Amino acid sequence: MATQPEISDDCTDLVHDLARDARSAQRVLARMSDAEKADALRAAAAALRAEAPKILEENRKDIAAGESNGLSSAMLDRLKLDEDRLEGIASAVESVAGLADPVGQVIDQSTAPTGLKLQRIRIPIGVIGIIYESRPNVTADAASLCVRSGNATILRGGSEAVHSNRAIHAAMVKGLSSKGVPEAAVQLMPTQDRAAVGAMLKASGLIDMIVPRGGKGLVARVQNDARVPVLAHLDGINHTYIHDKADLDMARAIALNAKMRRTGVCGAMETLLIDAKFPAGEKVVAALLDAGCEVRGDSRARSLDKRIGMAGANDWDTEYLEAVVSVAIVDGMEAALEHIARHSSGHTDAIVTADDDAAERFLTEVDSAIVMRNASSQFADGGEFGLGAEIGIATGRIHARGPVALEGLTTYKWQVRGEGQTRP
Repeated sequence: MATQPEISDDCTDLVHDLARDARSAQRVLARMSDAEKADALRAAAAALRAEAPKILEENRKDIAAGESNGLSSAMLDRLKLDEDRLEGIASAVESVAGLADPVGQVIDQSTAPTGLKLQRIRIPIGVIGIIYESRPNVTADAASLCVRSGNATILRGGSEAVHSNRAIHAAMVKGLSSKGVPEAAVQLMPTQDRAAVGAMLKASGLIDMIVPRGGKGLVARVQNDARVPVLAHLDGINHTYIHDKADLDMARAIALNAKMRRTGVCGAMETLLIDAKFPAGEKVVAALLDAGCEVRGDSRARSLDKRIGMAGANDWDTEYLEAVVSVAIVDGMEAALEHIARHSSGHTDAIVTADDDAAERFLTEVDSAIVMRNASSQFADGGEFGLGAEIGIATGRIHARGPVALEGLTTYKWQVRGEGQTRP
């Protein structure tokens, strides 16, 4: 393994050294062919399987420490690895190896009046810093996506998964390096000092992009403090609007799935909007209540079912990430669009309707990264979109939006081919 640089008090020197090594490694990675990168990822998946006993042993240390430190059951579940979950991680790395390589793809091309032949082609972004919490699978997911797209990466995982992350990283690097990928192409921060995060965020010119994956506190800090471009979303305040022309069975099924399939994911519905002219709003709400969901509503929504509590002003801007939903009655499409514009976080918003014109207006006017018709917001996932995997969901308007997979980890450059032209 490569020798790690010494750790200074503020971690600036450490991060700069890691970034410079990553830059050098990325130049090597960028020269590797599609087949070579895919082969290296398959070797990494094989190494994860071969090192499974060691990885699981290290994971047990993290679980024991988490239990001693009072981690919640939900956090412990995210942290825990077993043979099936580890096989899932290895299989995910193999699936990334099978994805189409975006690097080198021609975005568009033309011939200028001067005879110059112009092409825009996809290239790797460069060095990507990934800051994440609790889930050790992110170590393998992020590494594989970055390698496949020709990017070097610096990983900084959470302290609760430190042993698991180190073991997964060691296995990944062992497999990748056996096929010619430089070890510095995938580096794991050797310290859990929070100063390392600050140094990464300020490493403008050395790190090209930061991707945070974790809770609201982590993402907010990254977005507030970064001097490096950030690809992230802060909240998943997602709406489902039941239009007056919605089918009852469909509306009930979608609302129930959007909220209760998995309440802790960023694609979960947090607010249900019911058109005042929809004739069976009480049946949709009853399905949520009967499934164990707490429902908080405005005064009109509360008339649908006596079990609905009063929504406060903050409920419309809250990402619950648990079995709680806010419900509002709206007077038509205009009111629904206004509510979403005021309260949506720009992640995922959906309409349920049989009216094509209403659906097209909603899809056009709602300015979120993902807008859906007649589908659960829980489909907001790179795998479900056919991207194979994702490094996160982006809600900004620059570069990438929605699930960010291989294409989102590329930028482009212009190639110009001439025959001796000079500009008059």
